[in-house]
Amino acid sequence: MDIQFLPGVGPKRAALLKKELAVSNIGELLRLYPFRYIDRSSFVKIAEARPDMAYIQIKARVLRTDVIEKKRMSVWISDGTGELELVFFKGIRWMYEKLKPGAEFVFFGKPAAFNGRINMVHPEVDPVPAGEAQAGALAMTGVYPSTEKLKNGGITGKVLNKLMEAALEKGLPYIEESIPEYLMKQCGLVPLHYAIRNIHFPKDMASLEKARYRLKFEELFYLQLSLLKQKYIRSRAEQGIRMSLVGQAFNACYDSLPFPLTGAQKRVITEIRNDMKSGHQMNRLLQGDVGSGKTMVAVLTALIAVGNGYQACIMAPTEVLAQQHYKNIQKFLAPTGVKSALLTGSSKTSERREVHSGLEDGSIGIIVGTHALLEDNVVFRNLGLAIIDEQHRFGVEQRSRLWKKSSCGAPPHVLVMTATPIPRTLAMTLYGDLDVSVIDELPPGRKPVQTIHATEGKRPALYKFLRDQIALGRQIFIVYPLINETEKLDYQSLEAGAEEIMQKFPFPQYKTAVVHGKQLNDVKKFNMDAFAAGRADILVATSVIEVGVDVPNASVMVIESAERFGLSQLHQLRGRVGRGSEKSYCVLMTGPKMSKESRHRIELMCATENGFELAEEDMKMRGPGDLEGTQQSGLPISLNIASLARDGIILNTARDWADSVLKDDPALTADKNQLLRKELRKEKYQIKDYSKIS
Repeated sequence: MDIQFLPGVGPKRAALLKKELAVSNIGELLRLYPFRYIDRSSFVKIAEARPDMAYIQIKARVLRTDVIEKKRMSVWISDGTGELELVFFKGIRWMYEKLKPGAEFVFFGKPAAFNGRINMVHPEVDPVPAGEAQAGALAMTGVYPSTEKLKNGGITGKVLNKLMEAALEKGLPYIEESIPEYLMKQCGLVPLHYAIRNIHFPKDMASLEKARYRLKFEELFYLQLSLLKQKYIRSRAEQGIRMSLVGQAFNACYDSLPFPLTGAQKRVITEIRNDMKSGHQMNRLLQGDVGSGKTMVAVLTALIAVGNGYQACIMAPTEVLAQQHYKNIQKFLAPTGVKSALLTGSSKTSERREVHSGLEDGSIGIIVGTHALLEDNVVFRNLGLAIIDEQHRFGVEQRSRLWKKSSCGAPPHVLVMTATPIPRTLAMTLYGDLDVSVIDELPPGRKPVQTIHATEGKRPALYKFLRDQIALGRQIFIVYPLINETEKLDYQSLEAGAEEIMQKFPFPQYKTAVVHGKQLNDVKKFNMDAFAAGRADILVATSVIEVGVDVPNASVMVIESAERFGLSQLHQLRGRVGRGSEKSYCVLMTGPKMSKESRHRIELMCATENGFELAEEDMKMRGPGDLEGTQQSGLPISLNIASLARDGIILNTARDWADSVLKDDPALTADKNQLLRKELRKEKYQIKDYSKIS
């Protein structure tokens, strides 16, 4: 039923509710849940009221009223323990008529201090409930999301509560149960009608908790069920390429590694190996903190494919990163005799021709590249494995083109790698239909990076420290925030910063390179290469260096205006140093004034180097919304009450149940799962599959 036909709404309010809260019918209104509750089951004595209290309820008599120039009304009330002033700026005439001296009311509002006294501005005024129900008449009241426009349009918290009462009466009988009875029993869930009634008007705290649990569970359960169902269907339907050998190339590379693999790397390679020989297509997400040795795992995985007679491609989001991967991989491939090549947008025509024919005749075993690999004229002889680095930078459409390049009659195995530590709860949701592997230890020899927070007054000391580091033969990164590529101000601060650095570190004794997004690619590449090759001591850059630049000799990362970066980004930037054997430092420069949240971020960065801990904290602080560009709107369904940041335990439980339902009945054809099948047919669950690249 359209919301405008609900008593107390009408066309004007309906338009407002639609615009401000995206609520256009009764069902949507009932799924608008309170974000907190006010306990109105007890009264506070005036003598005990303090300005630091939240909303309080007082039962008192009116002593006197005083109107000052029709603009302000003071009402003095007493409950026998003391007197309190109530202040009204609106609805003065009406309140003056209502609040007659001697009459008793229940006043509800926020106490505040004014001129050394306590008062309440615009409290709610209700008649005293009759008989037994005196205190508990309004036990717990929900507080709903609101906006200034709603309040100005007369839709106050009190009005929303009234509308909810009407909506429950009209709409609840039409809401159908969405979870089968057997599951409700096994999971200890209350029925949907009970949950909706008690989320809006809880009988007591216990009822509210049961209602909350049920509604959160339902959202997370269906989210996981929709993702896992795809995974089950795919693992059964799609034959993968069976790669049963490890192969000589793998062994040759493994035996000549200059250092042993970490336990985490070995575990991950075993997981990948099991996928590749299973006969089903691998779809695995590999998470590893900056510098945890993902490239090594990628190379060994690619060599398994080559050892079974297939080709592998490694796709990176930027040319810089593709070139770097290629350079690193060359070292590992030297003892194997496997031919590799690089293909990017700036590859010369003659190089391209050579690469194209090498891919077609199968002589190139491993190709590293950017989006250039997706072009139609790139044809593989037998592509068996696609490794995609930093997956969130590739769109689904682009990857589907890679899919079609397999000429083996079966889709290639897929390994998606990310250095963005994604909290487990979010990874399970965004990549719910991928298997997740985590490299959670750093290779031996990597020294921790010491993180220091400094403000402007410490700049002279910072410059002295940088000179000392350069004298020791080290190199320095200095990064400026570029929040928006078009923001003039950001470029001005970068240019001013670069100028100051060149004055304080004059040529020819010191050499400074500058890299930012407005430069031509050739200039950018020239400056980046100069720094990477050690021809420049200092690189002044925007955060374009976040993903991928590997300069083992760089030992100091200075991040200017660090308070403007998110935790994940700060952590990624810090990962650019500490790659060699020398002691490394990350200096977070901030302005003197910081918000509480920024200060908390900077303190966390100084306290821990664990990317997963930081990612969990980041998600708690910001919600999962814009964690590294994985918008919560990018989730398969929108969550009205559950939170990926706070409800990890419920998410795990819901996932386990979804998994056990599908193990028992993968296509949900059993009678008892009819409800689940019906619910999943709803449009909101028609997920764009994140991993299936077709």
